[in-house]
Amino acid sequence: MKIAKILGTAALVSTLGAQAYAAPAAKDVLTTYADIAHAGYEDSLITAKELQAAIDELVANPSAATFDAAKSAWLASRAPYQQTEVYRFGNAIVDDWEGKVNAWPLDEGLIDYVETGLYGEESEENPAYTANVIANPTLTISGETIDASTIDAALLESLHEIDDVEANVATGYHAIEFLLWGQDLNGTDAGAGERKWTDYAAGDACTNGNCDRRSEYLQAAADLMVSDLEWITEQWAEGGEARKTVLEGDGVPGLTAIVTGMGSLSYGELGGERTKLGLLLHDPEEEHDCFSDNTHNSHYYDALGIQNVYLGRYTRVDGSVVEGPSLSDLVAANDAALDTELRGKLAASVVAGKVMVTRAKGGEAFDQLIAMGNEDGNAVVQAFVDALVDQTKSIEQIIAAVGIDGIEFEGSDSLDNPSAVN
Repeated sequence: MKIAKILGTAALVSTLGAQAYAAPAAKDVLTTYADIAHAGYEDSLITAKELQAAIDELVANPSAATFDAAKSAWLASRAPYQQTEVYRFGNAIVDDWEGKVNAWPLDEGLIDYVETGLYGEESEENPAYTANVIANPTLTISGETIDASTIDAALLESLHEIDDVEANVATGYHAIEFLLWGQDLNGTDAGAGERKWTDYAAGDACTNGNCDRRSEYLQAAADLMVSDLEWITEQWAEGGEARKTVLEGDGVPGLTAIVTGMGSLSYGELGGERTKLGLLLHDPEEEHDCFSDNTHNSHYYDALGIQNVYLGRYTRVDGSVVEGPSLSDLVAANDAALDTELRGKLAASVVAGKVMVTRAKGGEAFDQLIAMGNEDGNAVVQAFVDALVDQTKSIEQIIAAVGIDGIEFEGSDSLDNPSAVN
């Protein structure tokens, strides 16, 4: 993967010269940034607990109604979490942790039954490709025998990225998503995964076998995700390690974290790997929330998260607002034109994301939008990519405006070298 390297030349924030009007102190900007992080992760935790409760009810009283309620709770949990992804790339504590809860794509045959006609029966790269934990109390992976008779958080953690294969995703949102929706076998046609509630039914009503173990896996994954989100929420609370790290020093490391997260998510991750790559390949396997067909929402909330940290304003799931001195305020004090420009571009990317959401509500999900031959749908997705690439150009200019340097943004072959993508 290519890296776009940008070097700033301005002096440090603490030695900036005369300004059009007084800039907020860097520490005040960073406090707002930390406050929004804490609120976003706390909202993610709140909605994850609601998902956990819905899953517990499904397992206790399996029915079409409790199954649909669990799926609705999963969808609701994605909205706040995706808005926290802008804290990746610039904060090591987040990067070291986030793979536990949002790793993708995953080889779902590790977890449960799959349709091998499309999925295949083996992979040269992944010995656990069809291990099927739910069906097998004893597993043999790369010559190692694993006792999977008890499905609990410890087992899931031991299987996550086993054999150093990143696609062995055993935990987090997408493992739960697969267990609720099952495989999406529709390609670029309409429709998400069609798992039936009876996969969690008792006795003779159970479909596809091992309903008790499937229930145990689903509950263990939900419990583990709640635990993981509790941990990261604590890191951003008063006295937490992530907050202390952002606030330490003269403010330059913290501002660097903000800009790095904004630029890397905007360009290489969201614009490239999650959006342009799937469009280039016309491949539904490259969509982020591929089992539930929720990718349009995930992309929209990622874009909104970038705007949140720049403007220093986040709307919580209960409707309350967390806000304070912002990076926008700091940029405006040094380059008002740049601030106006970037505000406009961030708004444009959010609007472009909203167009995908509107299309999905009308029955055309992301995997249909990127389908080969869907020129209008492809144009909608390309407009989102273009808006993200365009705003990244302005994000680069923040470096000089606030006096930081040495920043590297994540790149993507899909944007930097499309001919290498196949």
